[in-house]
Formats: sequence, C-alpha cells, structure tokens
Amino acid sequence: MGFLIFSNLFFFISLLLIFIFLLFTVAFFTLAERKLMAAIQRRKGPDVVGFWGFLQPLADGLKLLFKEIIFPYRSLKFLFLFSPMLIFSVSLIIWIVLPLSTNLIFSSIYYSILFTFILASLNVYGLILSGWASNSRYAFLGSIRAAAQMISYELIFGIINLIIIFCCNSCNYIDVILIQKNNWFIFLLLPIFFFFLIIILAETNRTPFDLAEAEAELVAGYNLEYSSIIFALFFLGEYSNMLFLSVLGACYFFGGSFFFFESIVFMLIKVVLFTIFFIWIRATLPRYRYDQLMEIGWQILLPLIFSFFFFYIGIFLFFKLYLNNISFLSMLFIQFNLI
Repeated sequence: MGFLIFSNLFFFISLLLIFIFLLFTVAFFTLAERKLMAAIQRRKGPDVVGFWGFLQPLADGLKLLFKEIIFPYRSLKFLFLFSPMLIFSVSLIIWIVLPLSTNLIFSSIYYSILFTFILASLNVYGLILSGWASNSRYAFLGSIRAAAQMISYELIFGIINLIIIFCCNSCNYIDVILIQKNNWFIFLLLPIFFFFLIIILAETNRTPFDLAEAEAELVAGYNLEYSSIIFALFFLGEYSNMLFLSVLGACYFFGGSFFFFESIVFMLIKVVLFTIFFIWIRATLPRYRYDQLMEIGWQILLPLIFSFFFFYIGIFLFFKLYLNNISFLSMLFIQFNLI
C-alpha cells in the first residue's frame, strides 16, 4: 500500500515538473523568437525588463494573469473557457510519450506515434468550439478556416507518419530513434523531409499558413474575443506544439539524440535548429491567400505525398523480395535494417 502511494506521488511530482519545465521553455521560446526576428529586421527587440530582456516573458505572463476575463454577450461560458483549456492540455499531454533520448521519456508505449497523432487531432475541436462559443461571426469564420486548414494538412501528416512507421516496422518513437543510430532518415527520406517542413508550418498555423489569424480579414480569427489568461492558453498551446513538432522532426529524420554517440545535447541542438526555421520563415515569407492554401494542400502536396508513399513501398518490396546485396539501394536498405 505504501509503495503504491509512493509510486502515485512520484508520478504526479514528475508530471508537475514536466509541466513547469514546458511552461518555462515555451515562455522563453517566445523571447528567443522576438530577439531573432528583431535581429533579422535590424531591431533590438525586448531589452528593458531584466538583463537583455530576459524577464520579458514573465512580465507578459503576469500582465495577462491579472487582466480581467471578459465574456462576450450571450456567449456559451462553459465552452468559451473549455476550448482554450482543451488546446493547452492536449499540447502538454502529447509530450508524455515523446523521448528526448532513449533513456529520457515519461511513458513509453508501443503505439506512441498513433497516440500523439490522435491526440494532436483533438486541437481541431478546441478551435471550432472557441469560435462557436464566442458568439462572434469573425471568431466563428476564423475557427472554421482553421479547422479546414488543419484537417487538410493532417491528412498529409498522417501519410508521413505511415511512411516512418513502414520504414521502422514499429509505432514506437524509441525504435524510430534506435534504427537511425548509424544512419539518419534524412538521407533515405529527403523528399519526405521537405513535405514535413511544410506540414509543421501549416499544422501550427504559422507564417505563411497563418490564415486562421489573418488580421486583415478576420480581426485575429478564432481567439478574437479572448482576453487575460485564457488568451495566453491559446498562445502557450501554439508554441508548445511548435516545440513538439521540432522534437518530432529531430526524431523522424535526424536520429534523435544520436550523433556518433547518444546525448541529450545533440537532441537540443537539433530542436533549436528547427525552432530557428520556424522563426526564420515567419520573418521572411508573406502570407498565402486562403484559396492558395487549399490548392497547395489538396492539388499539389497530397498527390505528391501519395506518389512518394507508393514509391517507397514499391522500392522496399522490390529489394526485399527479389534482390540481395546487388545494388547501392539494397545496401542502403540493409544499413537501415529495413530488409
């Protein structure tokens, strides 16, 4: 009985520590973004609150915390509060099964890839509910636009996950990392990597795919009527998803924490490079029109990703069934332990 209580206490303390670590990481990620964008645009960025602006995220958080929560007229208060909580909760829960290294993971389950994909799809409900419960046409249009965008690009993201699962013959992130111990998937799946870079921008509603928050047409989109700490939950959920997809990209294509040998430092360096990519794209590219967004997703990316999916399946089965150590590609597949 005492051991069970101790185990449950250890579980909740570990969960609380992960929660606090993610909150601070996301908060200072916003500072890094503002500083890097300022450098790209030849500005200073935050530099007043604390040394080098280091306390600016804390000041922003306290300001939002002490502001009043305003409910729109005739809004559905329960759903109005529930939707940002849903988005924020999902963005934290998916970290439970994502490894920073093969030894640093909160919970390892065999179907961890499918688990995170299913959980991430719940964000669509949070976006739709936030716009609907706000009793605002602009917020509702923003939520419908965001839902259509996420559904369109999650289909492509699901095919990318299938390709990774097919290559690893496993649905577990640890197996994905271990199979790349000596050879990274970036060399074998280079076209899929470029698809992945586009998808993570669309999934997080980031520039140039931030149509859900197009200020010129929708006055900030689905979160128009939100204020105070519940607005911050949307903000934190978005940046948490960006960090999550950065870790996911490192696991899928760059061997996770492996680089000659395993170290969490290598994982952190790869994640930082992905986050710099997010910020660099935001500072350089303009926003697409909504019809262009749908055209890119349904008429260009989806047929191409299906073509590469069947191509890799065909190549894999061909060398697996008919060839043994004959060509460079078969040797490449053997190095990746795929045949």
